[in-house]
Amino acid sequence: MTNESPAHLNAFKIAATYIGTIVGAGFASGQEVLQFFSAFGLLGIWGIVLATSLFFVFGYMILVIGRALSASAYVEVVRFSNGRFFGSLIDLIITIFLFGALAAMIAGAGAISVEQFGLSSWWGTILMALLALFTVIRGIKGVINAISYVVPVLLISVLLISLYGIYRSPVTVEDIERTANLVGAAPNWFIAALNYASFNLVIAVAILAPMGPNATKKSTLFWGALLGALGLGLGVLAIYFSVLSNILVVAVVEVPMIYIASLISPFIQLLFAVVLFSAVYSTAVSNLYGFVSRMTFIDQKFRISLIVGTTIAAFIVSQVGFSTLVTYLYPAVGYGGFIFFAGLLYVWVFKREALRAAGKSG
Repeated sequence: MTNESPAHLNAFKIAATYIGTIVGAGFASGQEVLQFFSAFGLLGIWGIVLATSLFFVFGYMILVIGRALSASAYVEVVRFSNGRFFGSLIDLIITIFLFGALAAMIAGAGAISVEQFGLSSWWGTILMALLALFTVIRGIKGVINAISYVVPVLLISVLLISLYGIYRSPVTVEDIERTANLVGAAPNWFIAALNYASFNLVIAVAILAPMGPNATKKSTLFWGALLGALGLGLGVLAIYFSVLSNILVVAVVEVPMIYIASLISPFIQLLFAVVLFSAVYSTAVSNLYGFVSRMTFIDQKFRISLIVGTTIAAFIVSQVGFSTLVTYLYPAVGYGGFIFFAGLLYVWVFKREALRAAGKSG
């Protein structure tokens, strides 16, 4: 793995990478949207609005702070915003979650392999582990390029299939009433939205922080964060309605969006399975890169060994199962991420001068 910086980034590439970092197995499969939004009925819409706003505000903050600090890894942003004690705690949470989320992505690839191709989960998990490994060995350039190519195809596919699902089976009063029997990932829509934004930003900071210094203008960061957040919000909203309109069936399947794709035709189902696999890949790559880039205490000559060892360990943990990891790991980390939110807000409000000084000295 190399630490070579990418060329100066434009707003589209920042937005695409931001979206691609988040839209992994949980998002594109519909599993996250089901548990964090659709399970709360119409109130889930307010949750989507809140989560989208948080994606923009905090995503922009991370990019700007990363730019001011000339950050090469997320730990610099975390320590600056949260101080020594809480910064170390958040650093630990993020590091553990990056590894856990990598395992979840590998497990998600296994679930796709079983449900869509009738193959053993080993085929999907092994292939995903190898793809992520070889991409991350290429360094940050390879990571950003790989993610930015996947995102447009992914978003278009998700939107088209979601729109078809809504058209074929519009949301009814009965669908909304059925959500009363579902158990969401949090006690209510407000906490669920905060939690959703939190754990996703915990993942995204690993890529956003080192991207900040590679934008020539601050306005590029603003538009990159805004377009990224709106893209995420639009995707979540489309999946939300699509899942809600088919709530009886999708509530009991591992990959809701593939079921909805199957309603169109077997070919579209197969095609979306490939697209979903690509989404899993984009997040697996960002998680593996973020985790390995944090291991700054390991000599550069051992980086490839670290990448290989991390991938093997995540592969072993992935055998726990995809939905289990989404249900328990993500919300737990989301609550821990609230501390990170508080630190970013504190820096933004009370340490603006220190932030400007850091930017001038950089």
